Amino acid sequence: MSEVLVRVEARAGVLSLNRPRAIHALTLDMVRAMTAALLAWRDDPAVGAVMIDHAVDPAGDPKLSRGFCAGGDINLLRQSALSDSGAAGRRFFYEEYQLNHLIFAYGKPVVAFMDGITMGGGVGISGPARWRVATENTKLAMPESGIGLFPDVGGGWYLSRLSGRLGQYLALTGARLDGAECVWAGLATHYLPAQSLPKAKARIIAGEAPEAVLNALSIVPPAPALADHAADIARLFAGDRLEDILAALEEDGGSFAARTLATIRTKSPTTCKVALRQLATSLTLPDFAANMAMEYRIGSRVLMLPDFAEGVRAVIVDKDNAPAWNPPRPEQVTEAMLDAIFAPLPAHEEWKPL
Repeated sequence: MSEVLVRVEARAGVLSLNRPRAIHALTLDMVRAMTAALLAWRDDPAVGAVMIDHAVDPAGDPKLSRGFCAGGDINLLRQSALSDSGAAGRRFFYEEYQLNHLIFAYGKPVVAFMDGITMGGGVGISGPARWRVATENTKLAMPESGIGLFPDVGGGWYLSRLSGRLGQYLALTGARLDGAECVWAGLATHYLPAQSLPKAKARIIAGEAPEAVLNALSIVPPAPALADHAADIARLFAGDRLEDILAALEEDGGSFAARTLATIRTKSPTTCKVALRQLATSLTLPDFAANMAMEYRIGSRVLMLPDFAEGVRAVIVDKDNAPAWNPPRPEQVTEAMLDAIFAPLPAHEEWKPL
């Protein structure tokens, strides 16, 4: 069965991710199928809107329908880093980022239904959508620093533009936001009960304007728990240097700071520093395409650093959750090392949008 169900229903193009046993994690074939469909629908007058969701397991097993999209094909990336000098991994990044940009720049309304786990690559295909729907099942995160990667797929653009240094907090900790917190943070535009999603989709398919449908069916979300720590996050994550953030957390003495410090200490120092520079740099860029070009440069280099293969080994392969980061301490990650990661690629290797 196809890993993406591509169809036109009445007035809507629908892309349903269909890898339930992998929580719909994206493969290169899935990226290509979505891209081809969006390009075909872009100038098709019969398609008024596009919806991106996940297919429900036909047997009704809730465990196989627990997420929108858990990320990208991490095992492919690791094998590429270990076996082909990153060639296949770079190809995946290149085309995935083109899909992210295509959604961002799409001329027709795109609605992403983030019902369930929405992480990494799942944020990459929902974040650029015009309308982003969270539910009581949503669990959104950019957990890349825990496997020696960085919050890519447009993460530099979205996270850097959140208020109160929330983006820096999410990038370094990989914290999970629930649906209410996604709306509070601005990462979701609407909050619908999961039971209302079929009705919303049916009305959009029938040709109603997505914004009007979502506004009509939205409910007031619960109080966002993370909002209680907004002032702490703004204060503790005020700096763009990892050492300054760690020092602020150490000096605070509160329980939230202590938990946050312990979490960051488990992450790759290199990619934590990469993420902070990525977010700071993104704010200086003119548009989303420039952000994606920057992220492709970073991804091309970080893919081949030792922390990525080691992080995937520790978290996903062996599951010992004891990565040996190299370098192991933040002060050992120099500005010169970061400069090399962010440097332009040869002209023929630079990322370009479709």
